Amino acid sequence: MSVEQHNKDLVTEFLKRFGRNDVPGVLDMMDEECTWWIGGKVELFPLAGVKSKDEMRGILGAIVEPMPNGLEMRLRATTAEGERVAAEVESYGEAANGRIYNNDYHFLFRVRDGKMIEIKEYLDTMHTKAVFID
Repeated sequence: MSVEQHNKDLVTEFLKRFGRNDVPGVLDMMDEECTWWIGGKVELFPLAGVKSKDEMRGILGAIVEPMPNGLEMRLRATTAEGERVAAEVESYGEAANGRIYNNDYHFLFRVRDGKMIEIKEYLDTMHTKAVFID
């Protein structure tokens, strides 16, 4: 199996863990030094910016764990080159407040030695804020 296919498989598993409410499993796939960048302006969207693995533990716990049926992450397409995997993804879940969360993303993952070392997440920040923050 090529490095690219192996990394695509890791990204697929990473996203599947969201649907199982498996935040510890998601975090386990992240290197201790992994950074996760979330798009947006911090003054408009408080989740935006570069986050550490520990900061993501809190964010993921607040967003994924309260969803009664998990947060399904539908993988539409992936492209891989070396340690980088680009993924087009659609999420779907019912939040604890009863609102439907259905977002579109572009992720850029960097994978090394079987762990995520960097994640960049581009998403509809207005939709996320409306469901989880407002």
